[in-house]
Amino acid sequence: MTLKEAKARHAKLVEEIHRHDHAYYTLAQPAISDRDYDRLYHDLLDLEKDFPELAMSNSPSQRVGGEPLKEFQQVQHLVPMLSLDNTYSQSEVSDFVNRVQKLLPDEKLEWVVEPKVDGVAINLRYENGAFTTGATRGDGTTGDDITVNLKTIRSIPLKINRSGAENSILEVRGEVFMTKTGFEKLNAERKAAGEPAFANPRNSAAGSLKQLDPKLVAKRPLDIVIYGTGKVQGELPQNHDEVLAWLKSLGFKTPEKIWLCKSADELIAAIDELDKVRRKFVYETDGAVIKLNNFAQRERAGFTAKAPRWAIAYKYAAEQGETKLKDITIQVGRTGALTPVAELEPIFLAGSTISRATLHNEDYLKLKDIRIGDTVVIEKAGEVIPAVVSVVKEKRPHLEPPQFDFSKHLKGKCPACGGEIARDPEFSVWRCLNIAGCPAQSVRRIEFMAQRRALDIEGLGGVVAEKLIERGLVKEPLDLFDLKLEILGKLNIGTDDEPRTLGKKNATKILDALQRAKSAPLSRWLLALGVPSVGETTAYQLAQIHKDLHEVSRSEVLQQCLSLYERVEEAKTLSPDSMINMGPIRRERIDKEKILESETDDTKQERLKTEIELLSGKEKEEWRQRIEEQNKVNEQIEELVKRLQEAGVVLKVEKKEKVKRGSRELAPPILEVTADIELDGARNLLRFFETSIGKKILKRLDTLGICPKGAAKKPQTEALVFSGKIFVLTGTLPTLSRDKASELIRDAGGNVTGSVSKNTNFLLAGEEAGSKLDKAKELNVRILTEKEFLELLGTAGKPKPATNQGSLF
Repeated sequence: MTLKEAKARHAKLVEEIHRHDHAYYTLAQPAISDRDYDRLYHDLLDLEKDFPELAMSNSPSQRVGGEPLKEFQQVQHLVPMLSLDNTYSQSEVSDFVNRVQKLLPDEKLEWVVEPKVDGVAINLRYENGAFTTGATRGDGTTGDDITVNLKTIRSIPLKINRSGAENSILEVRGEVFMTKTGFEKLNAERKAAGEPAFANPRNSAAGSLKQLDPKLVAKRPLDIVIYGTGKVQGELPQNHDEVLAWLKSLGFKTPEKIWLCKSADELIAAIDELDKVRRKFVYETDGAVIKLNNFAQRERAGFTAKAPRWAIAYKYAAEQGETKLKDITIQVGRTGALTPVAELEPIFLAGSTISRATLHNEDYLKLKDIRIGDTVVIEKAGEVIPAVVSVVKEKRPHLEPPQFDFSKHLKGKCPACGGEIARDPEFSVWRCLNIAGCPAQSVRRIEFMAQRRALDIEGLGGVVAEKLIERGLVKEPLDLFDLKLEILGKLNIGTDDEPRTLGKKNATKILDALQRAKSAPLSRWLLALGVPSVGETTAYQLAQIHKDLHEVSRSEVLQQCLSLYERVEEAKTLSPDSMINMGPIRRERIDKEKILESETDDTKQERLKTEIELLSGKEKEEWRQRIEEQNKVNEQIEELVKRLQEAGVVLKVEKKEKVKRGSRELAPPILEVTADIELDGARNLLRFFETSIGKKILKRLDTLGICPKGAAKKPQTEALVFSGKIFVLTGTLPTLSRDKASELIRDAGGNVTGSVSKNTNFLLAGEEAGSKLDKAKELNVRILTEKEFLELLGTAGKPKPATNQGSLF
């Protein structure tokens, strides 16, 4: 066969395979059998083997994936990808329609409602009809180039037949998702292989697209729905529904159903109808997207800084379902906490089959009156974590089951080790007291120590940790460092009946990671110890001001932190403004809380003046003594704050203004002091190192030659750019891992916490941001993209004086 003949044959095969891919993956209407398709495909591969120059980028052979990438490059979208504002309220949908109508008075508005696919937003670029670039949303203007991974998705056409496609550019936008059935199958395969299951289809899709090996991506059940366009050269239809029809004619998979509406009532009816049919879709949906249909009206309505004014996403409430509670079992955590778990009749809910759900603790069981045999309502909070939310009392068995009793059920013994248990006097939780000898606690402690944020020992999660304990190779986490390759490689991670060894390759990876962990910094080791209430922030802060673990174990700084918190509480009890020290008039008030909320500054001054004047001589003297004592405690607080700041502890001190009492007397300020080293963390660390287990761990680390080092930085004489600022991270950032972003924030003087509150200064948001983004918008927290975050760091450069910080924020 000549090259000319091969080109003709290749072109015919490519066209035929593209046609069958479209029929099978996009239209769900296969035209030939799998065997006939495979024959065509292998004919193509054989032809490209003989004539390698024919294996062009748009060949179906490219869908199997090429060589692994070293890293993802960045690519800029020709038109920004903006996010949408969202709501959970149908009344807010009506408000949204009214707002747009005010922007476009006297104009007739038509709306499109389409499913909000719970996937990963991407941008596909076609040049001269050929698929050239595919990228994630990223920060909206720049994303990761994942072209090679996207080519493995067969519903993405590699070439489109577009009239006038020569010298033209077309960007289309859509959501890559993992099918529900594919997700279930993938998790079943991972479970059989001893690997941890994925949490949900959306996370699975996002994780798949971020794989550097396209061959691995090709094995994942990924698909796509296209919902709009970006940059388009050439004429477009004038309405969104017409564009969707046009995109479908080009070979793209578009939403299988949309609704056209002319009023808020019709929109709400469409949202309700979508809610009824969305479970039949092959993908997960978490809401409805509402858009103005006409593009000219969209232009006139305009945009805010982050979102279009002409579109909104309506999100459905967390999905619920009823099922039978077959049993209640007890799970043992790494701290010995005994958590009740609901064993359920399997129910398919929000994209996955649920057979277990959390019951939180003993008090929750009593409050909800949850009993074995009940019909219960299950909810996937945030569409991820299943929980039992209520009991359907009217469906309770006629022969009423008894209330669940922790102590009777457990017979006073830990279900994992048979050790003694006791209820925590401070919290509504039972604990196994056999810390050193409980295998369940040891497994959880190994998993906690091995997590990415701690020592990052990949391969030690789930079944491997369980089998190491079960086979007696490890009794506690530090025993891992004594493992040998010949023993670990032969570890049976299967069953006695169906053995399956870990293997030399996997064992080598684990041992290499353990070797690297020996030189991990102090902050990671402090987290890895698993001391309750010692999270990343506390661990990081301690590592900045201590040289090693031995110094932490006898830390004067921790003692001073405890003293500081004790003095602050003492000052509050002494303050005349505290609730426990109310004057006689205030004590006569019935609804004290309501008075506090409604009281203005002027009425407060008047009330306090009256209270002083009505006090007896003895009461006035007691009041003056209390004020004098509070002043002394405040002096102690200020001295402790000074010493801790000199040691390098990040503190935030707020003074509530002094209140004038009567004509002359002044109450001392109430000092509110918070530190990165929280009270519980400081107290628990000191207690931990006083225990025999804590002392044993220190000694064992010395024997192993592990001596994690801290920074022991001197206090800053100049304020860093993020000094005192509180960050929360959400979503997937374009170039930074969360660990790296957190490191940059902390190195710049900031603090990273896990949840958004009124004290949060910044939310650093990446792709697929979740409920934290909604909360930040609600509280008017400043939201940063990765690009804006890096610009702040870059603009700030080296540490600057505190007086210059304000210009950045």
